[in-house]
Amino acid sequence: MRKTMTALALAMATATPAMAELVVPNLSYRTGPYAPGGIPYADGFNDYFTLLNERDGGIGGEKVATPECETAYNTEKGVECYEATKGSGALVYNPLSTGITYQLIPKVTADNIPLYTPGYGRTSAANGKVFSNVFNYPANYWDAASVAIKYLLDENGGSLEGKKIALVYHNSAYGKEPIRTLQDLAAKHGYELVEVPVDHPGQEQKSQWLQIRRDKPDYVLMWGWGVMNAVAIQEAANIRFPMENFIGVWWSGSENDVLPAGDGANGYKSLAMHGTGMDYPVYADLKQYVYDAGKSSGAGDQVGSVLYSRGMYAALVISEAIRKAQELAGHATITAAELRDGFEALEITEARMAELGLPNFGQPFASSCEDHGGPGAAMIQQWDASAKQWNLITGFIAPDDEVLTPLVMEDSAAFAAENNIAERCN
Repeated sequence: MRKTMTALALAMATATPAMAELVVPNLSYRTGPYAPGGIPYADGFNDYFTLLNERDGGIGGEKVATPECETAYNTEKGVECYEATKGSGALVYNPLSTGITYQLIPKVTADNIPLYTPGYGRTSAANGKVFSNVFNYPANYWDAASVAIKYLLDENGGSLEGKKIALVYHNSAYGKEPIRTLQDLAAKHGYELVEVPVDHPGQEQKSQWLQIRRDKPDYVLMWGWGVMNAVAIQEAANIRFPMENFIGVWWSGSENDVLPAGDGANGYKSLAMHGTGMDYPVYADLKQYVYDAGKSSGAGDQVGSVLYSRGMYAALVISEAIRKAQELAGHATITAAELRDGFEALEITEARMAELGLPNFGQPFASSCEDHGGPGAAMIQQWDASAKQWNLITGFIAPDDEVLTPLVMEDSAAFAAENNIAERCN
């Protein structure tokens, strides 16, 4: 362990440019069964900060470094990366892993470093009264589950009474996140929930889809990641499950998930927390300052994809929080503690998104001491296999806060009691 930590620290030190005052480690994973999700996200994340450095000279006149540390989506390695990099002046962590997030929550709280987990991680961290250093806006897993059900309600004339909905989920903390929400929504709306776990990494799902063929659910929801998604979509096609009735969470809706199934994936749907594709003004600047300049991250082949867009969006939110922190602190070389304050005071309007070259891309939100979770709305996108593209088929759908808010309060209160945390913001 000591040798590993030393090697990581040395790698991070050599990867961080000397002139960089703003260090945003990229806990990435470019290897293993989850690399299909990790690679495009890491590329989009890096490329956005490269754009700011090359076009604007950084943020507030300070260059941003995004040294990568490979986690392989492994919780232990993720914690090792955190320990090896936090002394480098690291301002914020965005590990793209619910398992790593759960382990880092007490660490970042003790170290007063913000943890940004958009659309993943511990859902109840939306309660800023308990989770001072965790931010998961603009939406979380429980929002996603609620939006999926609201969409199905709309598709069924406002009633799911007597319907059967199967949840195919990664058998991990990540995959289990929506279960309680879907159970409570089942009690409210009268549908039957069938839970179908898939063990890591998800390459073998024959038995699960035989069960689905036998149970004949009206709809299938999926909380998958990495290779599990592509396998599930192929298996669904093999049993001729109607793809228009198969909806994945936003981590199960990338090009890498559907392309392997070819025409069999046509009509598959997923949630979307933001727009996708390259029809946004920011891409002209990315082309000029990053792609054509030979500064693209990775192989440069993920540009414009769903998960590239999500990594870019995460970098955008972090950069805006840095700007807010600089404004509040009155200086550019901020500390992690000052950035935490920036995250808590952050507001991103549609006008600001347009200024940043991403109009109508993500929902506006404003954070506060109490609210670290944002509005939680999401859209539905559908795969067109012939055109090989995702098409948004709804606008933003708001979650059912009548159900979700009590769940967030209950879970965060239990965490506070277990960890002897006094509520803030009072």
